[in-house]
Parts: sequence; C-alpha cells; structure tokens
Amino acid sequence: MTVFDELAETDGDDEFKAWVSDVYDAKQKVIDFVASRREGQPVGRFDGYLKGSFNLSLIIRFDDGGPKAVIRFPKPGITATNLRDEKVKNEVQVLEFLRERTTVPVPLVVSWGLTKDIPALLGPFVIMDFVDGTCLATILQQPTENTRGEVVLKSDMDDTKLDYIYEPLADYMLQLSRLDFTTIGAITKNSSSNEWDASARPLTYNMNELRTVVSKFLTKEDPTAPFKSANSYLHSLADEHLVHLQTQRNLANNRDDARKRFIARHRFKKLISRYCIGDTGPFKLYCDDLQPSNILADPDTFRITAVLNFEFTNAMPAQFTYDPPWWLLLLGPDMWLERHSMEEFLVRYVPRMEQFLKALERVEKKTNLESSPSDPLFSDWMRDSWATGRFWFDYGIRKSFDIDAVYWAALHKEGDDVLDREMEEEMKNFVDLKMDQLRAYDEECRVRFP
Repeated sequence: MTVFDELAETDGDDEFKAWVSDVYDAKQKVIDFVASRREGQPVGRFDGYLKGSFNLSLIIRFDDGGPKAVIRFPKPGITATNLRDEKVKNEVQVLEFLRERTTVPVPLVVSWGLTKDIPALLGPFVIMDFVDGTCLATILQQPTENTRGEVVLKSDMDDTKLDYIYEPLADYMLQLSRLDFTTIGAITKNSSSNEWDASARPLTYNMNELRTVVSKFLTKEDPTAPFKSANSYLHSLADEHLVHLQTQRNLANNRDDARKRFIARHRFKKLISRYCIGDTGPFKLYCDDLQPSNILADPDTFRITAVLNFEFTNAMPAQFTYDPPWWLLLLGPDMWLERHSMEEFLVRYVPRMEQFLKALERVEKKTNLESSPSDPLFSDWMRDSWATGRFWFDYGIRKSFDIDAVYWAALHKEGDDVLDREMEEEMKNFVDLKMDQLRAYDEECRVRFP
C-alpha cells in the first residue's frame, strides 16, 4: 500500500480551510459577480454548494426565472495552487471542443476567468449552467451501511439497465477515439486557423497529485511543451515515477518494501518498448478522471444528463483510449489489488468488460461510418489491450501511487527481479537512503503531531 505524505496533506488541508473561509466571507460578492455575467443581470441568490474532489461550486438561482448557474473553483491545497489557472484554462478548451465536435453532454460554459478576474482573488473559475441529475456512481453502487463503505458496483445489477447505461458511454468513447491530434498535450484552438491542436504541455491527474501529497516534490523535470511521440511521453512518465521514488520520504515503510518499489519502477521503464504502440500518432483525447462519479444521470430512467470534470484531459497516446474502461466495477483496479486480490478483481471485472464490449460493438454497427475492413474496430483494440496486458501497463504508467502494486500483481515475470551488479549497488544505496528519509520523516511527524 502506498500512503501519502501526511505532512504535505496537512499543509494542503490547512491551505484549503483558509481559502474556504475566504469563500464564505465573499459569498455575496461571488453571487453578484455571477449575476453580472448573465444576460439582463438579474438578482442572484445562493442555492447551495456542490463539493467535489478537486472543486467547490456555488449554485445560484435568479429572480428572472431562468436556469440556475454554477460557479466552480478549484480547491487550493487539493489542486496545486500554481496549477489552478492552467487546469481551468485547459478544461474550458476541452469543453468547447467537445461541444463542437461530439454529442457528449457537457455543461454549457457561460463565462470563465483566471484568478485575477474574480473578486477577492478566490482563484480561477468557470460559470456553467446547472444540470439536474444524480451521480451515476450513486445509482450503480452497492448500498453501504455508512459513507465509509466501498463504492462497488451492485452485485445484483440488472443487465438490461446496465446495457442502457453502457451504450451511450461507449458511444461517447467511440466518438473521442475518432478525433486525432498530431502531438501529445493540452488542446487549444488556433486563433488564426480556427483549428484544434495539442499546443501546450500535458497537465495530468498524477502531476497534480504528486504536488499536493508529496512534500517538496521536484518539478524541474516537468514537461514544458507537447510531446511528438508516445515513446518519449511514456519515458517522461517513467522518469516522473523515479523522481517520486527518490522524493517521498515515507514511500517505503521497510527495506523490503523499498527494494520492491525500486525494482518495479526501473522494470516498468524497460517495459515501454514492449507495450508502446502508435509511437508517432495519431494521438487521442483522453480524460484521466472519466468515471461514473463524474457523470450525472436521471435516477429513474438512467438517461445520462451530463459528463463532468474534464480538468485533466489531454491528447494522449492512443493506447490509453484503446484500453477497456478501468471503472466498470466503480472501485478501481488499484483498490482491488490493495484491499482484495487479483483473482477477485478478475472474477468480477471480466464479465462486465465483456458486457461493455458487446455494447460498444452494437454502437459500432449503428454508426455506419465508412472504414476499411482491414482497420481494427475500437472494440478490437480494447480486446487486444486486455489480452496483451497493455491494459495493466497503461494503468500503472499513469499512476505514481499504484505503479508498484500493478507491476507485481500483473506485469512481473519470474527472474525480472534479478539485477546486474551496478543496479544491485544502486538499489542498496537507495534502500539505505529511504530508511534514512523515513526516520527523518517520522521524527518530523512526531514533532508536528504530538
């Protein structure tokens, strides 16, 4: 199990709590600001909060009887403060692109701006139309006795209802798979040509997580521009995991744990040549956080009403798009490996994956798009990803806190932990370093949390 840095988490929580106090103090100013951005400038009234993992939103109703609005702020401390403007700008671009090129139901952006554009400098913001609906994860999850229970797909979920949900989601994913980019990164619309391209560096879920739950994470190796090949991008991710390996002081809780993490991350980098496909593109739009907890649906009809939170969406190696959805059981593969076992995951995941792929195949037949009979279907790519183990490689390479568990459970081959003399010496020095770091970390925690 990979734990976060408690010192960094506490710093983030403190920053967030101070900011929330500022939001409460400026609430009426925010309401008036949102009303000023609405046609006719009606009187606005507070109608509640929406609290997400990365964002805090205020719901505002208006005396003109028009639709409600939501103003959404990224939470400082949960979103790295120096990434907030970039995150919001990227997401707004993605939402515009999706409305222009797909039928994915995303909220209408009424207005947006950066930290400098809002009263009290509360942070970058997006003002959107409010969308009714219930969180799809809530609809699908097994009932629990309390809010701390695992969010897992109902064991007795009706297949017909699930098919009704899977088909539109498969359609949205299919649409995204048909949109091509020539580079890997955040997308923007070229003001002169009016065309879309990936012209900025990729900003990912993992980049943000490392900056908010690892003290003094080293960012000097951060990407500063788009990537031109999948191979170079995957190597950049592998290097990011190695920086994390060196930086987080409490990453390994004993010497054996340190050895296993060292082997996993160095071997993962060597797996790139085996699993990298489509090196020169085209690249596909991929959302790190597309899952039922970010989808709204009608609880009675199961109709999808909105897909939310495209904040960590970039043009990415196509192989990420070609993976079967990791979220089919709601609880991610990483948590299954941590709390249960690979065997339990496979018993429950594989039947749902087959059900989703059949839904995707039905959607593919309905599209009637001209394509070469020799071109693999989207569903074929997904089956290939699962059969070859690329699903596990792609999942692990994106996640610094899960890469070790994924390697040992799904990708390790007998003999891969045998190192040459030079690497053995490097590992020995590394293990000594991690134990020294852990002692210093524990001592700092004892002082701070007596």
